[in-house]
Amino acid sequence: MQEATTFKPLYALTHAPIEAYFSKNSDDFVVREIPLYEFSGDGEHLIVEISKKDMTTSDALHALSEVTGAKMRDFGYAGLKDKQGMTTQFISMPRKFESALANFSHEKMKILNLNVHKNKLRIGHLKGNSFFIRLKKVLPSSAKKLEQAFVSIDKMGYANYFGYQRFGKFGDNAVTGLELLKNGTINGKKSKNVKLNDFLISAYQSDLFNRYLSKRVEISRFVSDFSLSELGEIYKNFSKNDLKAMKAQESFFKLLPGEVLGHYPFGKLFLCENLDQEAQRFAKRDITSLGLIVGAKAYEASGVAKELEDEIFAEAFSLTSKIAGSRRFNWAYLENTSYKYNEENAHFSLNFTLQKGSYATVVLEEILHKNIFE
Repeated sequence: MQEATTFKPLYALTHAPIEAYFSKNSDDFVVREIPLYEFSGDGEHLIVEISKKDMTTSDALHALSEVTGAKMRDFGYAGLKDKQGMTTQFISMPRKFESALANFSHEKMKILNLNVHKNKLRIGHLKGNSFFIRLKKVLPSSAKKLEQAFVSIDKMGYANYFGYQRFGKFGDNAVTGLELLKNGTINGKKSKNVKLNDFLISAYQSDLFNRYLSKRVEISRFVSDFSLSELGEIYKNFSKNDLKAMKAQESFFKLLPGEVLGHYPFGKLFLCENLDQEAQRFAKRDITSLGLIVGAKAYEASGVAKELEDEIFAEAFSLTSKIAGSRRFNWAYLENTSYKYNEENAHFSLNFTLQKGSYATVVLEEILHKNIFE
């Protein structure tokens, strides 16, 4: 199956593609995991901070297992990290294996620090990740464009799409996930691999999320660019008052009446009932919009927001009745940003922090306005 099967979501910014070279290697792509909480210094779980080069998280766990004798089920981690690049993350394991790490040596992996904690690390037990990205072959004219795009995203936020990593080498994970939901098969054959099945189904959910968010970006563009009368012709299910309130919003990303909102970066979910009031809170980054990860127990939208979700997720609702579902930020923000251009070497470096579950490659593609691996 060809890569073209992957849905290409809309960018929020409208500039032309920027010329720059990016290679996801250990010098030019560096990720550091930020823990959700401080480790207690007491307990039965050893917290191992590792730095790994061009290894998956699974590769790192196997390396630790070989040295310590710990089983794969003994390990805990907050999130999976990409194979490419230099990544730092935390791994938990029973404290009884600590002595076996004394002489640990690996050509692609180092132990940076040891701590202890009362609990095993679980998926999601991280605040976010900090990133360093170096772009090469950047001419001064392109550097200026990169600066403008990065500053714009820092100011306005970004569409929190799922990245290409979710959809597989050939972009067919979502299609296979749909096949699983319909028939319980992968390429026509029954699959009993629960982890693989769950991953492929999540790719299908992620693809639908991206399609919905892309539609929201389109609506936000149209609301900014068209008159009220033109918008009334395009969006006949929106009231004139709703369109007027949306057009008055100062943020690029326009909130919808009845959509699911949440306190940012953490907090409870609620429905958008007062559009003007919530738009002001959104502009201050106190709250944000949440899109649907389709499933039976996901927080439900109402009104025109629900109607829009129904258009995108219609087929999925009947297929995901046994999946819990959830919500994910549609719109998120960069933190701890900085950039630097080295004209002599033609390098442009970026530093920023993202919330957990967000993709640096999505931010980079928004900046460059092109698929970074095409």
